[in-house]
Amino acid sequence: MSPTSSRHSRRGLIVPFAIVGVLLAAWTGWWFWLADQVETRLAVQVESLRDAGWQVTHEPVSVGGWPFRTRVAFPRADIVAPSGHGVAASELVAEASAWNPGHWVVLAPEGLVLTRVGKGQVAVEGEALRLSVSHLRDRFPDLRVELVRPTFTPVAGAEPFPLASAERIELYTRPHLTDGEAATDEMDVLFRLTDGRGRAGGPVEGATREGRLSAEVEATIEQASRLRGVDSAGVFSSWTEAGGRFTEVEGRLQAGESSARISSDALWAREDGRLEGRLALTAERPGEAIAGLAGSRSGAVNRAGAAGAAAAATVQGDRPMDLVLLFSDGRTWLGPFALAPAPKLF
Repeated sequence: MSPTSSRHSRRGLIVPFAIVGVLLAAWTGWWFWLADQVETRLAVQVESLRDAGWQVTHEPVSVGGWPFRTRVAFPRADIVAPSGHGVAASELVAEASAWNPGHWVVLAPEGLVLTRVGKGQVAVEGEALRLSVSHLRDRFPDLRVELVRPTFTPVAGAEPFPLASAERIELYTRPHLTDGEAATDEMDVLFRLTDGRGRAGGPVEGATREGRLSAEVEATIEQASRLRGVDSAGVFSSWTEAGGRFTEVEGRLQAGESSARISSDALWAREDGRLEGRLALTAERPGEAIAGLAGSRSGAVNRAGAAGAAAAATVQGDRPMDLVLLFSDGRTWLGPFALAPAPKLF
């Protein structure tokens, strides 16, 4: 082999490695720039929240994940909104792909503690507790909350929590589409509960006859932009003042052996946060669920009203029934029977 051909052979081996080295150096530079941007914007966002009345504390943040991810760890995170609702965790971890920094997933690998105003705290643990958010530049980003096999344990001194555990809890939001275009100020929301188990003696355990509760409910939220205002009254307060409503409400409930399809043209909240409006149900074997509710030990349930409603529903036997739940005057009514306080949004 001639000296010239030997030089060409070695050059052919070196060139691919040189290209890879240049690309790796460029990618590393991009990653460190991205990590710096994430850390800087995070600090700005935290200060903005504090200026707005939030309480945000955490130990020093660490950024890692090179080369393909951006991973931000928040040790000892404690976040409390002006309303008093809050979340605390021994560690929160936020991750995004380095090539798609507009899609973030936030994890609580060791569980978290939720603070409920006036009700105390509840510890939440599970196989996976995560929140993902994407399309951050849109008016309403896509949001997903997923709890896989969560358990709920009230902290000492706190009020009971309706659920003890569930197979899965999911919440999804996205902009509402009209003729393929995002509506100006509307957002779609989907809530899904799979195989929830109620606390001992509570209304969920009673309604399911110690069985399981599953629910899937979807709706469109009007005046969705007003949900961004979090003040001392809570996220739904300014939304209610602006005339916000849940429209096109549809779903299905399964409580033990009882089931129902639900629908409503519109639901809204009163000034005190109690739900208002009419909810139509096509129910199968509703008497069993209502009778179980009447037998629960929950102080929120009107046992006499629930017992009367159960007796009236039992007359139909196993035949499907068309019923109407009325949320009015701060109460939940089934015909003339007051069952319990109306659900409270804030």
